[in-house]
Amino acid sequence: MLISKDDRLSFEKSKPGRRGVTLPRERFCSADPLQTVPKHLLRQSPLLFPEMSESDIIRHFINLSRKNFSVDTHFYPLGSCTMKYNPKVNEWAAHQEKFTALHPLQSEETTQGILEILYEMEEGLKEITGMDRFTMQPAAGAHGELTGMMLVHAYHASRGDKARRKVLVPDSSHGTNPASAALLDFHVVEVASDAHGCVDLKDLERHLDEQVACLMLTNPNTLGLFEKNILEIARLVHEKGGLLYYDGANLNPLLGLARPGDMGFDIIHVNLHKTFSTPHGGGGPGSGPVGVKKHLIPFLPAPLVEKAKEGYRWAKGDPRSIGRVKLFHGNIGVIIRAYTYLKVLGREGLLKVSEAAILNANYLKEKLKPYFQVAINGPCMHEFVLSLKSCGAQGVHAGDVGKRLLDFGFHAPTVHFPMVVPEALMIEPTETESKETLDLFVEAMKQIAHEIETDPENVRQAPFTLPVRRPNDVLAARKPILSYRDMVREKALAAEVAA
Repeated sequence: MLISKDDRLSFEKSKPGRRGVTLPRERFCSADPLQTVPKHLLRQSPLLFPEMSESDIIRHFINLSRKNFSVDTHFYPLGSCTMKYNPKVNEWAAHQEKFTALHPLQSEETTQGILEILYEMEEGLKEITGMDRFTMQPAAGAHGELTGMMLVHAYHASRGDKARRKVLVPDSSHGTNPASAALLDFHVVEVASDAHGCVDLKDLERHLDEQVACLMLTNPNTLGLFEKNILEIARLVHEKGGLLYYDGANLNPLLGLARPGDMGFDIIHVNLHKTFSTPHGGGGPGSGPVGVKKHLIPFLPAPLVEKAKEGYRWAKGDPRSIGRVKLFHGNIGVIIRAYTYLKVLGREGLLKVSEAAILNANYLKEKLKPYFQVAINGPCMHEFVLSLKSCGAQGVHAGDVGKRLLDFGFHAPTVHFPMVVPEALMIEPTETESKETLDLFVEAMKQIAHEIETDPENVRQAPFTLPVRRPNDVLAARKPILSYRDMVREKALAAEVAA
């Protein structure tokens, strides 16, 4: 590898001549690769890679991983995201060579196994949600939302109802809801919450007219509350000719207890990477299957899997289909993990998931109530929201409490969301955490509450135990460091400025 001296200095651990691997040319190359590539395609300058031994590389990345927070190493009470433990049997199943070696362009005859999994996964989702058909193509929840909004658009267009350009979203909704609707050029209108944290029916009725295409709703909502008026909400929307869209981010506490399809929802996306235990975060992986009621099936992305006498096959799409939303058939690895999760737990296991998630959330809420203000009193579902507004007198914000929790070995809950709650701290323990872990979390929160009163500066300056303490969040978003080389250069610039 030819790297200039100046370039080599960009890597702190690089040493000239070090190699992590050497590939025998006679085994992997029948000819000199440089002779087989057209000259106009050859690089004119060498690639910039560090020169390191394999052991140094392994130690570098293992040490980096030890500095990370993850579901496998820490409690992750990230509200509205369902960061539950990911069973390792799911990983084992997804990494089977008979899955990983498949290619999406293979014939149906040679891919009957994966087609059967896709078919059975759809059947499971239909039973869980009360929907009539699913597409497995969408690659994430937000992608599922976008697909859902495309279905809403296609449905109304097919009926010649071009005036329906308004999408209603509650003021507590996930930010992806209005974003997904806006991408389809819908006009987004906010619906207020009532004093109990649910949809204000009077405000909803005020916005309902013949221009409403859809109401996007999460149930339970982002305050962790079940919309007790959901049947009335569905009736009001449908009477005006609108559709009801279900954001599946909060599906975890409904498994085996209630189905969105029975509540009146027409469209739903499901986050397989949340509800069904696939590792996620940092931008992926994900999977957001979209389910619909019968009147919307013709508009689903094609092709769909169907069961025939001779096995499983891809069915041709309806002419009204919105077309593909992803190349090939979805994030198969994620789907296999979720499929394994469903098969291992079964009907009774899924019911226990919801019951335990609800129990854990209410246990934490009651334990923390003496020390922090609960946004909405009363029973919650899978998550709840605290308000740290009263801590403002000490100059402490929700984000400060999240940072301080890192010193106790707990990932921060979701902070400053939902925005209808001032200084919100949104906590979702999930069903996979033990009482012992929850009690340790309570003790940490109690100590932080004491510090807010006696030593607020300690909370404002936290964390103290992590290699990176308080990065500039705005700068990190606008000028992200995406490579090791960039990080080294940023350190050098910082040193120059300090000098």
